Amino acid sequence: MKMPVSVEDKKEFVRWFLNHFQLKRRESVWILNYLINHDSIMENVHFVEEARFCPRGIVISTHCVDEVPFRFYKDQIMTTDAEKSFHDIRLNRNEPVYIQLNFKNSHQSASYAAVLEENPFMPQDYFITEKDQELAELVLQTSISNYQTQKLRRKIDRALDSGDKETFERLSEQLNELKRNVTP
Repeated sequence: MKMPVSVEDKKEFVRWFLNHFQLKRRESVWILNYLINHDSIMENVHFVEEARFCPRGIVISTHCVDEVPFRFYKDQIMTTDAEKSFHDIRLNRNEPVYIQLNFKNSHQSASYAAVLEENPFMPQDYFITEKDQELAELVLQTSISNYQTQKLRRKIDRALDSGDKETFERLSEQLNELKRNVTP
């Protein structure tokens, strides 16, 4: 488990971010500057991925990415009005606020990685796509089929070794049926 990020580290990162990137909305700059000037609020700031899942989340983007410029989420309500988010931050300074920053090569930024925290509101299956689920199902079915085939072959070998023709024929038919039911 990662240690909590200090207020100083968050402030240092925001300063670095503002000095290296141009934001799509000037209100985003105001909000970030407000945060770094208020330690009590910055204590409740968490940088995360997928802030839209958080009870109070902000998404801020730079000009170098094709993402939405600004979004504020509060209790399943979304707005692009930065002033509303600013007022909400000011009025609810003791509530956590989760911020997602979209900028070029963000996943390669050591500065961002140092302050990025795990999003506690991210659905567990969020990164599992439908294709992943289908592939997992196929792997599972193949494994079960292979296991059943091996088990039947061992029983067939025992029937052959003991000269039990009736069991051999019954198990051979089961094996053939299993092969017919396996999807290619």
